[in-house]
Amino acid sequence: MENLADELDKRLTALWHVLGRRGKRELSRTAASVLATLRDTGPRRITDLAEAEAVAQPTITTLVGRLERDGLVRRAPDPADARAVRVHLTDEGRERLQAMRAARTALLEQRLKDFTADERAALAAALPLLDRLMEEDE
Repeated sequence: MENLADELDKRLTALWHVLGRRGKRELSRTAASVLATLRDTGPRRITDLAEAEAVAQPTITTLVGRLERDGLVRRAPDPADARAVRVHLTDEGRERLQAMRAARTALLEQRLKDFTADERAALAAALPLLDRLMEEDE
């Protein structure tokens, strides 16, 4: 393959679109990413979330307001700085993430049914390599 990075990017992007188009869109990708960040890293300040999502602070502030209104996150004072708040994932937010993952998993399971055992084994063998691609530099 001439440019493996480009070909991998095309396929991962296309797969993400397929998974995102399935069913009604409950949350934007950024909203889902914010919820996942809170799930994976714990409560964060708005500025930390903006940096993690590579968006402007006012954009995250607006998004967090919507997520809070929908009961998916809550704000609480930052114990390290009384002037700041931290955003926390609620149980409802965690459940929404789990439901989204379950829907994606069901779609993938449906598509994998048509794969042969060898094809499934090839995909399984590639998983550790995908994990390495996701590792962040220290």
